[in-house]
Amino acid sequence: MSAGDCGLFGPDSVTWRVHREPMVTVGGLRSLYLQALHPRAVAGVEQNSRYRQDPWGRLARTSTFVTTVIYGTTEEAEKAGLRVRRLHARMTAVDRRTGERFRIDDPELLRWVHVTEVESYLSAVQRGGLRLRPEEADEYYREQTRAAALVGLDPATVPDSVAAVDAYYERMRPQLELTVDSAATGIFLTMPPLPYGLGLTPVRGAAFSVSALAIGLLPPWARRLYGLPGLPTTDLVTSVNARVFGRLLRKVPIEWIESPARKRAFERLGLRN
Repeated sequence: MSAGDCGLFGPDSVTWRVHREPMVTVGGLRSLYLQALHPRAVAGVEQNSRYRQDPWGRLARTSTFVTTVIYGTTEEAEKAGLRVRRLHARMTAVDRRTGERFRIDDPELLRWVHVTEVESYLSAVQRGGLRLRPEEADEYYREQTRAAALVGLDPATVPDSVAAVDAYYERMRPQLELTVDSAATGIFLTMPPLPYGLGLTPVRGAAFSVSALAIGLLPPWARRLYGLPGLPTTDLVTSVNARVFGRLLRKVPIEWIESPARKRAFERLGLRN
């Protein structure tokens, strides 16, 4: 391992700019609401995951994977991707609508999860105040095809621009619906159990506010699938709230919320925050 290995992206990448923003956390939550609208994607999670019993452990593992891919060395990122591919290769689930068994590593499902994640990260940080030129937003998607390859996708099949992502959503919308699994997942995401008795404290209200912001950041068509308002006024109010919340989060010292992977990357490359 080279001491100066920048990994898949590096400090000059748009990816590092996007993921420095604390609003990516809200984007991650937004992506889960989107993913749950794909009947097979949500069935795969429901039938193979213990997220209801250990939601915060699941969150920590997902966060570790994402930050390793972004900030880890090339070797660390590739090993993280290999672990995920091996895990998914052993998993199957049953489509409750048809009774058909399917593989979790079906490229269609992997692509849906990837696109909803990266689009949600980008949408959240931009509406939270990060200014990117159109070509920089496109570059972010192009960079993220490297992450898509790690989980087993052919980069050539992954949307790699704002226009391509928009077109992908248009193609996917007829396949999306609110199932029993997706409704249950949406409720769980909105009111998850909090550890250490925090559910009986003001933290519950703060957590609900973050969930409400993530829901508000959804595309109007996704909110309508959940039976929620898809009006332009909702987008306007959410954008104002996101900008205020993003500004508040940027006042938090990076050292307080910095991931271990990012800290190691800065030390490895001799960078300063």
